[in-house]
Amino acid sequence: MRIETDIKLDFDDVLIRPKRSTLKSRKYVDLHRTYTFKHTNDVWRGIPIIAANMDTVATFAMARTLQEYDMMTCIHKHYEVAEWKKQAEDIVYKYFAVSIGITDDDWDKLAKIYVLYPDIRFICIDVANGYGEYFPDFVKKTRDRYSRINIIAGNVCTVDGVKYLCEKKVDAIKVGVGEEMTPREITLKMTRAAGKAHNYDQPVVSSNFID
Repeated sequence: MRIETDIKLDFDDVLIRPKRSTLKSRKYVDLHRTYTFKHTNDVWRGIPIIAANMDTVATFAMARTLQEYDMMTCIHKHYEVAEWKKQAEDIVYKYFAVSIGITDDDWDKLAKIYVLYPDIRFICIDVANGYGEYFPDFVKKTRDRYSRINIIAGNVCTVDGVKYLCEKKVDAIKVGVGEEMTPREITLKMTRAAGKAHNYDQPVVSSNFID
């Protein structure tokens, strides 16, 4: 193990940098974007802002609110199947993802949710360390079983991690700050890596920062 002692960035360092604009008013701003996912050919249009699948954030109530603004929620993985039966019926399929871990229980729960809602369009496979040998195998198994559903997977924090998950045919990747670069350099490098691997005009790379 190597201990790195140089300065690292955290969420307190995240700022939105303004740029000059030709727009006369905020009302002319349109944040909607259209993505066509390579491995499913699914076309999604909306505002590409996603509520992370933390149990205090990504609730059914949050999903109902964000879908009114064409935004997504990765609904957290701690809901039981019975809660999905009661609370998910009025949530629009294009605006939520079913979050799971990589245990056998997670796999079984996903199958039961799929029976209830066979039209789901997104699965979020979430682990703390996307570099474990077990993770890509689970991603591949999910892709093979649910071939028409878009897969979001992570977490990784390096360019190599992004490339590796692209090779496993995921459609969107959860990334964070990593390597010895500025946040902007990391964002650009990861986005280019994902774009090259997926052959996207607009590769989908979800980030925990903005520069």
